[in-house]
Amino acid sequence: MTGNLYLIPVPISTGDIAWIQPAAVQQCVGKISHFIVEHPKTARQFLKQIGSKFSLQDIKMWTLNKHTSDSDLYGLLEPLLAGHDMGLLSEAGCPAVADPGSGLIRLAHKNAISVIPLVGPSSILLALMASGLNGQRFVFHGYLPIENSARARKIAELEKVSINQDQTQIFIETPYRNQKLLEQLVTICSDNADLCIASNLTSSDEKIATKSIKQWRYALPDINKLPTIFLLHG
Repeated sequence: MTGNLYLIPVPISTGDIAWIQPAAVQQCVGKISHFIVEHPKTARQFLKQIGSKFSLQDIKMWTLNKHTSDSDLYGLLEPLLAGHDMGLLSEAGCPAVADPGSGLIRLAHKNAISVIPLVGPSSILLALMASGLNGQRFVFHGYLPIENSARARKIAELEKVSINQDQTQIFIETPYRNQKLLEQLVTICSDNADLCIASNLTSSDEKIATKSIKQWRYALPDINKLPTIFLLHG
């Protein structure tokens, strides 16, 4: 019999985990001794918060990140095929949602391994819930192009699609590029377009605000170095 692969959402902060992780989920994760993780240090901090019944020294970890090749994925399944339950942890957020893991999950399905997603923090859905923008029609684009002109074209395209389809456009950026993206958004988008900026979600100092592009132009926040979700509706 194979083990179960549990997909475990991880908060961005080290605050009171009871606010964002149900007790039943904590108990489930606390019984797992084998983990596939994006970053071992972050994973150990999370497991310490959870209150694992195993000592950190006894917990076994395998690394899965953007550098992991497809040829290495099958080896990560070996404990599952041997009957051990395993947890899949991103550094922060939900496994396989703008984070590594989808290839491993597909391989688990191909090998008849049960995949069990657990309830927990999802900054994308939390931002959409709190934005006041259209939650019936929305698209998550992940990261926009890095190069300025390509990113400008993409922003203009997303605003046009949003207007034509009444659709909320959701995207993220790495913290050190957030400010440049924000400056480009308020330069390119029309005055009446709505933009929600949601930073530090699932932490004690999260900030969520929705304003028109025109309003944002007059008072740009400093979001440099902050994990941020952007939601645009034309």
